[in-house]
Amino acid sequence: MKYDVAIIGGGPAGYTAAEKAAAGGLSTVLFEKNALGGVCLNEGCVPTKTLLYSAKVYDTIKHAPKYAVSAENPAFDFPKIIARKNKVVKKLTAGIRMKMKENGVEVVSGEAEIKSRAADGTISIASGEAVYEAANLLICTGSETVIPPIPGLAETEYWTSREALLSKELPASLVIIGGGVIGMEFASFFNSMGTEVHVVEMLDKILGPMDRELSEMLQAEYAKRGIKFYLGHKVTVVNGGDVTVEKDGETFVIQGEKVLLSVGRRPVTKGFGLETLALEPFRNGIKVNGFMQTSVPNVYACGDITAFSLLAHTAVSEAEVAVDHILGKNRSMSYKAIPGVVYTNPEIAGVGKTEEELQADGTPYTVKKIPMAFSGRFVAENEQGNGVCKLILAEDETIIGAHLLGNPASELIVIAGIAIEKGMKADELKAIVFPHPTVGEILKEAL
Repeated sequence: MKYDVAIIGGGPAGYTAAEKAAAGGLSTVLFEKNALGGVCLNEGCVPTKTLLYSAKVYDTIKHAPKYAVSAENPAFDFPKIIARKNKVVKKLTAGIRMKMKENGVEVVSGEAEIKSRAADGTISIASGEAVYEAANLLICTGSETVIPPIPGLAETEYWTSREALLSKELPASLVIIGGGVIGMEFASFFNSMGTEVHVVEMLDKILGPMDRELSEMLQAEYAKRGIKFYLGHKVTVVNGGDVTVEKDGETFVIQGEKVLLSVGRRPVTKGFGLETLALEPFRNGIKVNGFMQTSVPNVYACGDITAFSLLAHTAVSEAEVAVDHILGKNRSMSYKAIPGVVYTNPEIAGVGKTEEELQADGTPYTVKKIPMAFSGRFVAENEQGNGVCKLILAEDETIIGAHLLGNPASELIVIAGIAIEKGMKADELKAIVFPHPTVGEILKEAL
């Protein structure tokens, strides 16, 4: 049978594309070799947030006396925390399977291999003994953990995020190699659970490209909670739980019961016959245009495979744009306001330009910045806590960046994202009526 659309990969990009294509009347087949939901749902976004929420509840109970509430001897059951995480994942993956069934998507559970592209553009894909043909192909194969060539690593039973999420035993100490978003979220979780945490990062700051000022504030907060940071340090050898690091010619060993590797992710480009199509590359992925088309017009790429923004919400938007184009709607993908969130406690979130980017480009800007304590709701719910709301304006007062530290930054950043995407000026956002009292009012207060 020939399909209108074939999709390789059942993560956020893949299942979004499948649902939208089928709902639009296109016959659709979706290939997924592991589990629907991809890395995000099964071993990334959702399970980590489930664990982090348990940690947040535990932290809240421990600090209940700040709110005049008595809570003696709070405790947690680690295996049950992991079991709850598994239950949440199972429920959500079942929901995706139901969506595929309701929309008439044929789901093939198995590896897919691109075999050929005919003169008329028809693409043949094999899975097991069966061969499927499609007029359009969407490549949504996602990403995988980068494993650097550190001496001794291959002989060590280290964790990646997958193993960390599966463990039913809490380590007494943990060395995290990599202080990016994934590394800091795990650092937050295990610190709350009472594990001694060490974070080693090659850069001179945590959280990579996120706003430096707020990243440093978050680091300072976690340093107070006992996490030890080693910035600008390179890991030279791993031997069991002994991690040898080097900085400025000096070396020393950090010891941990477990080692968690979290140095980044890279697009999955091998194992499914991609070379058959000879697509134009971009970085370590596939080059696309604004409609998510590759150098072969009826082949689209969405999500991490584009090597542009390795975020689930970007993948979903790219999939929607790609399917719209197949359906004849020429809506181009916009990367103007892609939010980035770190679900630590407190949360940190950013969207649009950072000061560092603008300084590097020599672009003039102004900053509007106030403490989160200017929000009455924030003060009421965050005893002795604080944070920052920073808005960045262009010379004509257009909002071009927003960065927040403090709960619930993950929910508030979308307001700023809408303002940036729509090109709103400061006066236009100030004119919006915000409900009171809400933490969201901080955006208006900052202006």
